[in-house]
Amino acid sequence: MRHIYVRGVMSVVWFGTALVSGLSGSLETAGFYAILGALFLYSAYGVWKKEKDRNGGR
Repeated sequence: MRHIYVRGVMSVVWFGTALVSGLSGSLETAGFYAILGALFLYSAYGVWKKEKDRNGGR
């Protein structure tokens, strides 16, 4: 379960970095960081779903 939290936190960090980068005017970098955040979030969701199915929906 811990790795799900770590990936979720990393996703928030990347989205925050994308926001700061976008506000500073570097839109290409902000887009890249947003994609990284989305990938981390997708990864965390995939692992969560896999563990949920493995544990019988608990």
